[in-house]
Amino acid sequence: MRAKLWMRFAPFLSKRYISTCRTSPLPPSSSSSVIQPWLFIGLGNPGEKYQSTRHNVGFDMIDAFAESQGISLTTHHFKALFGEGVVDGVPVLLAKPQTYINLSGESAGALAAYYKLPLHRVIVAYDDTDLPCGVLRLQPKGGYGRHNGLSG
Repeated sequence: MRAKLWMRFAPFLSKRYISTCRTSPLPPSSSSSVIQPWLFIGLGNPGEKYQSTRHNVGFDMIDAFAESQGISLTTHHFKALFGEGVVDGVPVLLAKPQTYINLSGESAGALAAYYKLPLHRVIVAYDDTDLPCGVLRLQPKGGYGRHNGLSG
């Protein structure tokens, strides 16, 4: 199931690099029979100044995925534009933190905690100036460079 969900999300990861629900969120569930959601977080900076820049590729990826799946990102939840839906039977939560990128952990951490998600159910998309444009790198933890706050 995990690979199937990634296959639906992956085209939007690279497509945006190359070409340059509900009104209230679901409460966390304690039922073990419920499929735990994936939380996809796209990093960027709010405001027109940063629109369509490489720095906001995380926002662009979330927007493209949300549009392709018919998920609305109109709810404000934990300092983020937020939407939720189901993809191939798997619940997904989409978020674009509306803090500046260096403070996006305030939003991302609060969302993961609220939904009681382990870190392996949280995917963060962001630009990496150490990679050439159009290259995608998937890694299980944060890395080197400018976003080394992703060390989970």
